[in-house]
Amino acid sequence: MLYLGLFIGLVGSFLLGMTWLRIGLFNLSGKAMEVWLKKITSTPIKGMVVGIIMTAILQSSSAVMVIMVGLVAAKILSFPQTIGIILGTNIGTTFTLEFLSYDLSQLIIPFLIIGLFFLFFNRPKIKSLGFIFTGFAIIISAMRGFEWLAGPLTKLDFIQHLLILINGHMIYGFLFSILLTACIQSSTVMTGIAMSFLSAGIFPLETGIIIMLGANIGTCITGLLASIGAGEEARLTAYTHIWLNLVGAILFIPFIQYLGDISRHLTSNIETQLAHASVIFNVICSLIVLPFATKFGKFIIRIHGKGKIKPI
Repeated sequence: MLYLGLFIGLVGSFLLGMTWLRIGLFNLSGKAMEVWLKKITSTPIKGMVVGIIMTAILQSSSAVMVIMVGLVAAKILSFPQTIGIILGTNIGTTFTLEFLSYDLSQLIIPFLIIGLFFLFFNRPKIKSLGFIFTGFAIIISAMRGFEWLAGPLTKLDFIQHLLILINGHMIYGFLFSILLTACIQSSTVMTGIAMSFLSAGIFPLETGIIIMLGANIGTCITGLLASIGAGEEARLTAYTHIWLNLVGAILFIPFIQYLGDISRHLTSNIETQLAHASVIFNVICSLIVLPFATKFGKFIIRIHGKGKIKPI
């Protein structure tokens, strides 16, 4: 029970760190990005570029999805404008994993000291920097905590049975990742945990990839929840995110071994291999859909629309 309690505590710490990092980044740039978002989304390509940049800055595809749903609900953006942005968010969110795949332990203490110091200031910009530095220090600490805890956790009978099930049956790992990510509402946290377990040698890269694919679907719950009661176009935006990640994951499952082999050729660091696999998957999925973004939007309207949305 102690180890499970520590695991839950580390998940909470990771989520807290991500939240503080997101708050700080949004306070510094969020309002400006909303204005930019309204002006530069006339084509799917422009929308995708905006989505990549916004998600890379806010470090959260879920945060961008919530912003989009809010703007669509307020009639500031239309549903067709969001399709390109959604394609970009899936690429932009991989930047966080690439960053976390490196050993940044030496930054924990300096960032924590700087962050806590800045939090004492009343000036919004300096305080926002405090949230960023402190949040980042908490995230790195949680990652290292997961890596340390991975060994003791695997000695528990329940965890051993779960790992045997996940390693032996890919679909169980996939479903487990979807459910857990839906609960914690962050694909970055879920994939970050997988990276820590990979580093500890608990399971192979292919299992980490299937967890990453499931996490991409589970994170869609945030946008779906945000769209409740927000109008039909907002709901269609959330469904677009789900369909993109669901279809992409299902199509990639048969090629997990190849994706793992490509990632191994790119780097010898197993955490970075998973980060690279996430980049490859999301970039390929977004680029495949991009030329058909308009038709994809029509498909979403046909499946989930109620006749109130004009055809794209």
